[in-house]
Amino acid sequence: MSFDDISEIVLVAAGCAIAVGLIALALAWWTRRWSVRWQFALVATGAVLGSYAGALAIARLMFLSSHDLTVLTVVSTVAAAVAIVVALVVGLAITRWSAGMRAQVRDLAAGRVGDSAGTGPLELRRVSMELAQTQRLLDDARTRERRLEESRRELVSWVSHDLRTPLAGLRAMAEALEDGMVEEPNRYLRRIRGEVDRMATMVDDLFELSRINAGVLKLAPEPVLVADLVSEAIAGADPIARARNVRLGGLVTDGLEITADPAGLSRVVSNLLINAIRHTPADGVVEIAGRAAGDAVELSVSDGCGGLTDDEIERVFDLGWQRNRARTPAVGDIPHGAGLGLAVVKGIVEAHRGQVSVENLETSGGCRFSVLLPA
Repeated sequence: MSFDDISEIVLVAAGCAIAVGLIALALAWWTRRWSVRWQFALVATGAVLGSYAGALAIARLMFLSSHDLTVLTVVSTVAAAVAIVVALVVGLAITRWSAGMRAQVRDLAAGRVGDSAGTGPLELRRVSMELAQTQRLLDDARTRERRLEESRRELVSWVSHDLRTPLAGLRAMAEALEDGMVEEPNRYLRRIRGEVDRMATMVDDLFELSRINAGVLKLAPEPVLVADLVSEAIAGADPIARARNVRLGGLVTDGLEITADPAGLSRVVSNLLINAIRHTPADGVVEIAGRAAGDAVELSVSDGCGGLTDDEIERVFDLGWQRNRARTPAVGDIPHGAGLGLAVVKGIVEAHRGQVSVENLETSGGCRFSVLLPA
């Protein structure tokens, strides 16, 4: 076959393919809003008809016999029909897979978590998996939002109760002092001072939490000796421990140092100690430990609270959450908290880019609160 013949064949085939392709593009634009299965069928039809028209045109130019031309026509027609049917079937499958993804999107809007599609092309499966992951993340966010809203409602209720009770007591003691009906005024004054200190602590915690939640908590990091920090916290909590007949112990690695905000870290340790003392029965032991953990420093406080359930472990750091007060009734002048101390701990630790967690101790039947801070 000469070069001229080959050139003629190429030109005829290209002309037929271009003509059919332009018609297919025009139809694709006209049907652009139709279902994707028609787009698949149109693409397959355009490709097949382009080669079909080219083959027939070249066959006529080559002056094939009527028998050969009939054979070529039949074969080309059957191949074109099969290709179009296959394209329609694939388009229908794509439509069904996309319908599954639409159902996932509807579930996403309704807040339902569904499984990702296990069939379909790789790209659609990946999109489906991303939708399923987004559904799970949104469900977790909704759960956290509901829990936060519940915590806020509980906080308002508990704080109202915790303020109403001491205010009523302060009013009664003040009236008794005014009327001169008190035989031991100093005792009443000490009670008033204790209630005022308790409410002042509650207000400080609320103010600290408002700064944490608003993202305006300012830290002033500096080198801090962990041993000094723990000693000061134990000294401050010792009177409360003695009143409850709870023993305090501490063990810190010598020379252990951390760069952190001294006031914030001191508050973290103090709150954990007070919480441990409050929930440890008489004759119990509360221990605080500090050690290096790789590139971080771990502070842990162990108590004898009797252990926490899985639900309590999940909620223990929630704003305003308190365990059953009847389990550890107040002793003497030691009041209950308002459920703010551990929330403050979590906020300050996270502001230091650290982590706080709690776990049950099977050996002692208590809990251990652990704070991990970058050194």
